[in-house]
Amino acid sequence: MKFWSQFKKDVRVVFERDPAARSVWEVVLCYQGLHAIWLHRLSHALYKRGWILLPRLVSELGRFFTGIEIHPGATIGEGLFIDHGTGIVIGETAEIGRNVTLYQGVTLGGTGKEKGKRHPTIGNNVVVASGAKVLGSFTVGDHAKIGAGSVVLKPVPAYATVVGIPGRVVLMHGEKVKPVKSEAIEVDAAIRELEEEQDVDLEHDELPDPESDMLESMQHDIEALREEVQNLKRELEQQNDQRNHGL
Repeated sequence: MKFWSQFKKDVRVVFERDPAARSVWEVVLCYQGLHAIWLHRLSHALYKRGWILLPRLVSELGRFFTGIEIHPGATIGEGLFIDHGTGIVIGETAEIGRNVTLYQGVTLGGTGKEKGKRHPTIGNNVVVASGAKVLGSFTVGDHAKIGAGSVVLKPVPAYATVVGIPGRVVLMHGEKVKPVKSEAIEVDAAIRELEEEQDVDLEHDELPDPESDMLESMQHDIEALREEVQNLKRELEQQNDQRNHGL
């Protein structure tokens, strides 16, 4: 009974987050992200029972057929959606919360040969866009967004949007923020609980571009300086004309 209940939830998640899904049979037979999750559940169950080789073989089988590599030791919550998952890598000590969305090319990895917890913890309702790399043992807070191609090396607060290399917080609750250390930002726990069950926000294509904003600001300053120089030149020319007329 539990199996069918989980099966229905998995299929429903796909329909909720992928407008391209047309039928249950299409989802069950053609969605490699779903296949990777199912195979991971098997390998993880074997891993928790103390097996070593067999769960790794199941994991390798999943990688061969889906292009998605999930270590058997990784902990994955309900509602994970992997969209076009080719190239996704999820490390051994990674932890993924509920209703997380991962796009192709995402890596949840480590940064070296350290032992113990060395992969990130992803909170609930997080979206990690295409090609993003989240590297290290830290937490990405609930409802956070990681922009495409970003490389995240430090903790991300809840409700933050991170872009760039290295990743930096550019939005909090949808509002632009000045560059600050992400670990210094705190979100009120009561607000977090109230918004915990909101729908996953998949709009990760309209992210701010700090580099573009900086270049535009510099261009504006250059134009202002150019106009000021022109005004000074005109004033000097007028002064020279006045002297010449005086002579």
